[in-house]
Amino acid sequence: MAKETFGGDKKLPMKSFLASHERKLIDGNIHRLPKWIEGYDLTLMTIHWSIGLILFGWLARNNLHWLWCSSLMLALQWFTDSFDGALGKHRDTGIPKWGYYMDHFLDFVFMCSLLIGYSFLFNSPARQIVYFFIPVAGCFMVSSYLAFGATNEFKITFLWAGPTEMRIYFIILNFLIICFGTGWIESIIIYVFVITLIVMCIVVYRTQKYIWNIDMAEKRKRVSKQQDTT
Repeated sequence: MAKETFGGDKKLPMKSFLASHERKLIDGNIHRLPKWIEGYDLTLMTIHWSIGLILFGWLARNNLHWLWCSSLMLALQWFTDSFDGALGKHRDTGIPKWGYYMDHFLDFVFMCSLLIGYSFLFNSPARQIVYFFIPVAGCFMVSSYLAFGATNEFKITFLWAGPTEMRIYFIILNFLIICFGTGWIESIIIYVFVITLIVMCIVVYRTQKYIWNIDMAEKRKRVSKQQDTT
């Protein structure tokens, strides 16, 4: 029986609003990166961007303009996260299994750092709600990784939104907070949390249904094969 090849470095086609434009941008500029930078260097840069998010979120307690720096961290993380795997493939120097593990582990660290940075801006109970976003957001990631283990298909977009769109949403959020303060966020954050929770449940339901159908199709094939041999 042939061993199934590792597919963690081969994501399913991105179904998001900016996916095609992002792909063209990466493919058109990957050759411009200097020779002394490798894909794994870009992957590990997420550690620095994560520290920056926590630091600038803490500084923004007293001056919301520090969120401009948080937005810079989001933009820089998009760059390194988008170009790390592409650079390894372009130069044929990639380490896909290490890259799969570290890239997505650090994505989780980055997401936690982003929410921790926001938590400094709010008083209770809004601060506690921000913390509750961490496990809910983590469920989206865990769902992707477990689905990959079950199907060898790696999907990172949900309901036509991917990592790039999410970063843009947070950059817009930073702009709105700088302009209008945090009071309006505190008044709606519970509703945003409930909507996010509902979306997470929809994603998990659809994913388990897809995997269920795969199992049932394979089961029918086994039963049919057994009947043919009797």
